[in-house]
Amino acid sequence: MNAKKIHEYLLKLKEIFLEETEENRKMLDIYVKSIEGRESDEETDYANNQLKQIFKNLGLGILTVLPFSPITIPYVIKKAKEYGIDMIPNWYKKL
Repeated sequence: MNAKKIHEYLLKLKEIFLEETEENRKMLDIYVKSIEGRESDEETDYANNQLKQIFKNLGLGILTVLPFSPITIPYVIKKAKEYGIDMIPNWYKKL
């Protein structure tokens, strides 16, 4: 993977963080509180779960640039499921 692709993925992650969704604002607020030492365990769990969802979204986006992605994406998701890894974001499951 070259530096240009990594740069593109990091920019995409930045865009996701900057989206003005209530969940992302709450997650970032909790992480700021964490730095200040004022967060609860429940808040930390919520923020970590939201961050996992963001990485899942980003991960599926990365898979689409792979060669033969119509074949590789279902295969990767099936293998992840066999190993107990959840790769599907919650927003997609609700659809």
